[in-house]
Amino acid sequence: MKIDLITLGCSKNLVDSEKLMRQLEANGYEVEHDPSQATGDIAIINTCGFIGDAKKESIDMILDFAERRKSGRLKQLIVMGCLSQRYRKELEEELPEVDRFYGKFDYMEMLKDLGKVYRSDLALERELTTPKHYAYVKIAEGCNRTCSYCAIPLITGPYRSREMEEVVQEAKRLTESGVKELQLIAQDLTYYGQDLYHTPKLAELVSRLSDLSGVEWIRLHYAYPTHFPMDVLKEMRERENVCKYLDIALQHISDNMLTKMRRNITKRQTLDLLDRIREEVPGIHLRTTLMVGHPGETESDFEELEDFVRQQRFERMGAFCYSHEEETWSAKHYEDDIPLEEKQRRLDRLMKIQEGISAEINEQKVGRMMRVVIDREEEDFYVGRTQYDSPEVDPEVLIQKGERGEREERRDRGAKMEIGGFYEVRITGAEPYDLYGSWE
Repeated sequence: MKIDLITLGCSKNLVDSEKLMRQLEANGYEVEHDPSQATGDIAIINTCGFIGDAKKESIDMILDFAERRKSGRLKQLIVMGCLSQRYRKELEEELPEVDRFYGKFDYMEMLKDLGKVYRSDLALERELTTPKHYAYVKIAEGCNRTCSYCAIPLITGPYRSREMEEVVQEAKRLTESGVKELQLIAQDLTYYGQDLYHTPKLAELVSRLSDLSGVEWIRLHYAYPTHFPMDVLKEMRERENVCKYLDIALQHISDNMLTKMRRNITKRQTLDLLDRIREEVPGIHLRTTLMVGHPGETESDFEELEDFVRQQRFERMGAFCYSHEEETWSAKHYEDDIPLEEKQRRLDRLMKIQEGISAEINEQKVGRMMRVVIDREEEDFYVGRTQYDSPEVDPEVLIQKGERGEREERRDRGAKMEIGGFYEVRITGAEPYDLYGSWE
């Protein structure tokens, strides 16, 4: 009756796993998430199928557990999630060691096949795998965008907003259990509410969540630049518990590439949007994602992207190489005409620019007092984040233990930082992707 549940891919997958864990535990199973050593009778792998590297990671994980299944150390191997949603038939043919495959949305069927029942009264409950003070809140499924390179709509289907009242009720349950930081996620936050209410509702949702007792921070992930809901900027600017942080994937800046990528936005519109965001929310930290090596990207296009990064000085930036994905617009209409070595060269150049920008931005924070939430305790440091930092992907603040003088004496008298606590920390040092601090 013990299950090892392994989650691969994004935080949206993690939420699915957390909901499944609650159902399994309610049906009498003991569930361990991402165990360092697999010991369960059953293994469930929640896969990712977004791009080539993610698919490879999922396949490798399945093969590892398939060996356990063949050797008799595992009684049952189950695969679910995005990869099996997209390639279920092929996987069933090629991986007979797997007992059952399920898609992304049919874990009710999984419970039935295990001889258990889905508990509808627990639909809003989860077994958190994150530290208990923060949680991801998924406000929608699917995507209506038609970006040339993206397979997500093929996997998840069209956009489906969750009812606002349901999201608020889930968030209320989370805060009542001790969650202080809500990470709002969806494939596209920008579109939230358009399908249900025929008008964008992200700002109203943020406002209602902000009013909940116990919410210290709300953070917005995965916005889309086209038809961005400007009214959400007012919530960011005026509400203290809405982080001045926005994760908005831009992908490129040259009009040639934005057209080929089917982004439905121009360079001028992108620049105007960024100017307005920074004007309306002073001090905001922007995280973006950029792509290199999309079919048709010329050296001139790439140089334009480099100049864009230098000029915008994004506080947070990630980038990745284009991956030719079956059945996408790109795969049907373009040749993957840029060699992998050239894609990697461009990626390295872009990230080198960003490393210097990140170092300069972090250095400017030295000497400032900043509010920090503590995520974990290590041997020599407490490790936390500011409102400008999302878990896992953004810089952390490392706060040295055992400082001398009055601060050390205070700690000797029993004062210590608590996981999930918020503290005023003085920034004492900086690296490109980390800060150092002192609790005074």
